[in-house]
Amino acid sequence: MASTDVDIKKLLEAGAHFGHKTSRWHPKMAPYIHSKREGSYIIDLTQTVECLNEALAFIEKTTSQGKQVLIVGTKRQAKDIAKKTAEEVKMPYVSERWLGGMLTNQKTMSGRVKHLKDLETKMESGQLASRYNKLELQRFQEEIDDMNNMYGGIKNMAILPGAVFVFDIISDKNAVLEAKKLNIPVAAIVDTNVDPTDITYPIPANDDAIKTLDLIGSYVKQAIQSGQAKQKTADK
Repeated sequence: MASTDVDIKKLLEAGAHFGHKTSRWHPKMAPYIHSKREGSYIIDLTQTVECLNEALAFIEKTTSQGKQVLIVGTKRQAKDIAKKTAEEVKMPYVSERWLGGMLTNQKTMSGRVKHLKDLETKMESGQLASRYNKLELQRFQEEIDDMNNMYGGIKNMAILPGAVFVFDIISDKNAVLEAKKLNIPVAAIVDTNVDPTDITYPIPANDDAIKTLDLIGSYVKQAIQSGQAKQKTADK
């Protein structure tokens, strides 16, 4: 059982129950659908609470073991929330674009991250400034900025994460596929138009409403913090 207390009223207020149009649905989401309203499906929030509690308990357990949770949200509504959630608990994240091999090609990714860190170290120490002119320095800084945009969120992901949390499994289907290939458990929001089969811990909810994404992101953050606190206690 997760330490985080999920409030069904808050989910309702955030619009977590609003699914997609009935013409845009996936049959495998049928068990999570409560009813239809004005041509759209309504998600059963009692199941959302149950599923979210299971996902949060798993996330808490994962971080209590000292493992990382990779937070993924690259679509417009989710990217700022994904980044904020991850940064507040010092977890790796992808909020701009999922690059093929972020999980499955660790050798290449590690090389790119090492190059980024080396450039940053040389820039901060003044090593580059002592050897290059202003224009060349500007180009190095642009390279650093571009690489941070692509790899900044996984800069401190030394090994594969213990879990992946995804805000939208259609936008970030490649993250789900790579995690599945490596047998990394995935917790994710699943709306009425998706196939939840590949998700270890599906959370039926509206994946478009910013209020819903923000609320679920806050629950994920709390679960991570609870796990981190347990790890610190165990280490004493």
